[in-house]
Amino acid sequence: MPAKTQIAYLSLGSNMGDRVANLDSGLRALGQSGVHPGRVSSLFETEPVGFRDQPWFLNRVVEVQTALPPEALLKCCLEIEIGHGRIRDVKNGPRTLDLDILLYGDVILSSPYLTIPHPRMTDRKFVLEPLAEIAPEVYHPLLKKSIRSLLAQCPDPSAVHLYAAQKDV
Repeated sequence: MPAKTQIAYLSLGSNMGDRVANLDSGLRALGQSGVHPGRVSSLFETEPVGFRDQPWFLNRVVEVQTALPPEALLKCCLEIEIGHGRIRDVKNGPRTLDLDILLYGDVILSSPYLTIPHPRMTDRKFVLEPLAEIAPEVYHPLLKKSIRSLLAQCPDPSAVHLYAAQKDV
């Protein structure tokens, strides 16, 4: 029997090298790993959060379909990051590619390695802005609020600017 597919939402970010190329390459790598991209948000240029002395990021969110269970999806994302030169030497530091699982269907998961929904997504405008663009009515399974309402209530004062609108391919 084939594995059941789930809709998940992933955040992609880059602030090193050719940021657009890094994000585009990350999307392609997902597609080659059994994770099938669907709706893709526009690109947003965003101010660093946490460690602020670094270049601004480009961020986007992608809706994916996958039969991978959450832990396997995390492993896939980490392998793609490493393949794109990601080095984790400074917490919240610069990176060529960052892939985070935001939501995975209605799954609520807390393990030493993975928490779904992403535990800080509601406090990050750079995540909620692109997510609200492609999935405004999706509900956060713990908070029972739409992404649109979470964005309206987001306390994050950091700057998030439209960089490039998503084009239909």
